[in-house]
Amino acid sequence: MEENKEIQEQEVEQETVTQAVTEETTAQETAQGAFEETTEHKRPSKKSRRRKIETVEPTESEWKEQVVQIRRVTKVVKGGKKLSFRAIVIVGNKKGQVGMGVAKAAEVIIAIQKAVADARKNLVNVPIYNTTIPHMIQGRSGAGSVILKPASKGTGVIAGGAVRAVLELSGIENILSKSLGSKSPLNAANAALNALKSLRTFKDVAAIRGISVKQMLGQK
Repeated sequence: MEENKEIQEQEVEQETVTQAVTEETTAQETAQGAFEETTEHKRPSKKSRRRKIETVEPTESEWKEQVVQIRRVTKVVKGGKKLSFRAIVIVGNKKGQVGMGVAKAAEVIIAIQKAVADARKNLVNVPIYNTTIPHMIQGRSGAGSVILKPASKGTGVIAGGAVRAVLELSGIENILSKSLGSKSPLNAANAALNALKSLRTFKDVAAIRGISVKQMLGQK
């Protein structure tokens, strides 16, 4: 009888131990499931991150930049020669605004950035009439001179070098030009900007003469 009681007590103890172990395992599994659910909500997967990054598109600026010339210049100082770079950059929005900037720096990238900032400070408003200029004009800068003539549609921009960059970024599509005198890109670009700055619209000339635009153009 005593042996049977001992066997029954051992069986009861084993059952209680097994029940406790199963309860602990189920509690651990539920805790892991809840943790995984929370982490899934908090931390997005790598695929979702990549998709979000791919959908972001950078906005393009309306201002266009064109580097005309980069030269290495030297300056003689007390300790020897100081080397630097000079950049000439044309900036325009192709909607009647254009400017030129000149800057020097020890590195090419910094010189270009400074020239772009200088060009945006010195913008010129260009009067455009039927994709060309209203009238013939001549601009000067130093020993350089540029002649600009209006052209019909389909002619294109007949120019070269720095003058072409200035005319294209200003928004003019049809024009004739001739560069005289100095062949320096700086003088040519300055002469072209001087010519564009000197242009007058039909309204301004008609107001000066005291007549209407139709009378000035000979229209009825």
